[in-house]
Amino acid sequence: MKIALLLGILLTSLPSYSQQKNQLQFFQTDWGRNVSWDAFCEKAKASGYDGIETWFPKKLVHRLAFDKALEKYDLKVIYLAGADKSVDFETSLRRYTEELMRIVASAPVAINCHTGGDFFTFEQNKAFIDTANKIAKENDIPIYHETHRSRFSFNLPDTEQYLKALPDLKLTLDISHWMVVHESLLEGQDENLGIVIDRTHHIHARVGHQEGPQVNDPAAPEWQNALNRHLDIWEKVIRKRWSENDEPFTITTEFGPPNYMPTLPYTQIPVTDQWKANIFIMEALKERMGVK
Repeated sequence: MKIALLLGILLTSLPSYSQQKNQLQFFQTDWGRNVSWDAFCEKAKASGYDGIETWFPKKLVHRLAFDKALEKYDLKVIYLAGADKSVDFETSLRRYTEELMRIVASAPVAINCHTGGDFFTFEQNKAFIDTANKIAKENDIPIYHETHRSRFSFNLPDTEQYLKALPDLKLTLDISHWMVVHESLLEGQDENLGIVIDRTHHIHARVGHQEGPQVNDPAAPEWQNALNRHLDIWEKVIRKRWSENDEPFTITTEFGPPNYMPTLPYTQIPVTDQWKANIFIMEALKERMGVK
């Protein structure tokens, strides 16, 4: 009797298999932040976020303040990096490499890159991707390449070509960009999206539409079709990763501030609240995926 009782207590104290699997980790964008790092991180933690995604602070004083806030509120970090398209290819690649080497030293959860450019050649963009992948392997830090307008991945067909040629290429999927580039919700493109879904390891969760990369309010009923289309694609990505390992899947909610967010004329008052929009997306994804 005592053995059975002890066994029962032990089993109930262990986390269940379902608790260990199928987890999401949400990161809040600091895009548009106008408060201190401490205040921002406090609000993110209180809102249910697991971490922050931001560009790597260039000044030491800002980096120290950020590190202190992350530790204080027990938050993780994903850093952004990007290729400078305003300079020649060689200079841009050198700066890109140096920036990635600085970032990996801080051991983030991952690095999300705005990689290459739409006016660089295939081989030039490949050089950026190869460099990032080499640094990722050497430092055991995941580096993902975001689907983004003006980068190598600015549209679906071109991105497919890179994915087929580069088996180590891993994506951050911000599919809102492709909605406006292709002026559609990519209906009828599920077969072509297959390889993209297979190679996506991080999501930027923002709802775009046929004429822009960000709807004015994702909770508004007129955007229900667009919201559902994004959720459908995000769900396929998440379930694909969950089927392969027990690691939490990372998502950054990325509704942006004005002028990315539509504003009223003359006053430039934003038509909705950026933080509220990002919370809405986080909750919609939790509900869709059945997680708390």
